[in-house]
Amino acid sequence: MSEVLALACALIARPSITPDDAGCQALLAGRLLRAGFTCESLRFGAVDNLLATHGEGGPVLLLLGHTDVVPPGPREAWSSDPFVPEERGGMLYGRGAADMKGSVAAFVVALERFVAAHPDHPGTVALLLTSDEEGDAIDGVRRVAEEFRRRGQRIDWCITGEPSSTRRLGDLVRVGRRGSLSAALTVRGVQGHVAYPEKARNPVHRALPALAELVARRWDEGYETFPPTSLQVSNVAAGTGAGNVIPGELRVDFNLRFNPHWTASRLESEIEGLLARHGLDFDLRWHRSGEPFFTPEGPLRATVREAVARTLGVIPEESTGGGTSDARFIAPLGTQCIELGPVNASIHQVDEHVSVADLEALPGLYFALVERLLAR
Repeated sequence: MSEVLALACALIARPSITPDDAGCQALLAGRLLRAGFTCESLRFGAVDNLLATHGEGGPVLLLLGHTDVVPPGPREAWSSDPFVPEERGGMLYGRGAADMKGSVAAFVVALERFVAAHPDHPGTVALLLTSDEEGDAIDGVRRVAEEFRRRGQRIDWCITGEPSSTRRLGDLVRVGRRGSLSAALTVRGVQGHVAYPEKARNPVHRALPALAELVARRWDEGYETFPPTSLQVSNVAAGTGAGNVIPGELRVDFNLRFNPHWTASRLESEIEGLLARHGLDFDLRWHRSGEPFFTPEGPLRATVREAVARTLGVIPEESTGGGTSDARFIAPLGTQCIELGPVNASIHQVDEHVSVADLEALPGLYFALVERLLAR
């Protein structure tokens, strides 16, 4: 069994469902300490975060990952125990195999090899792991980024090991992500009998024109390689369950995925103004999952293209699609961020798996990236 495969299996065997790290970070810290890294535990609330560094000064390259996984769901739906890694037909099965314990194992093996080959390398190489990526992401990388700001910690480049590839390893690299902003809207009315609407105030009727304007609006025409900003209504609820009662309130949940044309605060102000203009009596609770980020053409993107082409024989697509990742908390530090990892075919699904061949290729790819950025 290869070194990276053995380490990935050891991580999968730890049932680290958010926010429980289940000993993953301690296992990895032990290895990195033996390799000469300095390891710091940053625990906030119930969340474990591990920062391992080697070298000093700049430039600073950060590898970013998470040890937590989503719940497996019904165990009987899996072909094998989700926390007993099993290799079948060239695939490694287990919860977290692709998202993202395989990448984390590859990061660690690549870092061990790099500092062995370049013990006096220029700059600093670091690994940051959290156990809160799959959860609320409050006490994980978001809090660590706040600590970095407090310390004045500089980070030049960040590589996140999220499963970015589509059909084969390295065929897609994410160079940006949209921001995500969620809203819980409550529109107040006056409950009453449907036969006496003059004695009531129907919040559904009052809100519909405003909601129609929101969903019909074209927010922008896109940005660089980003698609246009979109708003999607996800839940609508009103009524008492009786067909002859005008409801007293309407509740609507919606989400915006937005490109760098916007900030969350500007969108919030725009939407609150629209609702007020329609004369609604409303409350609006916002949740900012993260601002958009974009890494323009430069040393990081050029290095990634070169390393992927030379290591894997692939010219990657450079994309800003998908949802969000923890890189959204690092990018505002002035950091250039990319995401590069295994094929995204089964994450969060029953029988999650990763190609063993891809897993065994990842340490070489990450080693090439680190070496080109820090030791050339």
